[in-house]
Amino acid sequence: MSELHQLKCEACHVGAPMLTDHEVIELSQNVPDWNVYNREGINQLERVYTFKNFKQAWAFTDKIAELAEAEFHHPAITLEWGKVTVCWWSHSVRGLHRNDFICAAKTDLVYQSLNA
Repeated sequence: MSELHQLKCEACHVGAPMLTDHEVIELSQNVPDWNVYNREGINQLERVYTFKNFKQAWAFTDKIAELAEAEFHHPAITLEWGKVTVCWWSHSVRGLHRNDFICAAKTDLVYQSLNA
């Protein structure tokens, strides 16, 4: 686990710098199960988590919603039977920011704690 999960998101405003391709590659090494997808010209960080049933997936979704509120950084979350897809990106910069990788690492930590 990287040290990213110990960091706190910083306020991100319109015009804040997006991560460079090099920074994305570097930070991606800390969250190896996440993938970067470009959707409509916007890079997004996404991971699919699997669960034994809907109830476990729902509980995870609730924990990620709590994390998002605590960090004041909000992902797209898709809840399905036995599966949750989490997608982080920074709306204000229309791409990836360090906050997205911090929250991805924290999301992994939540998943690990529920599956320990």
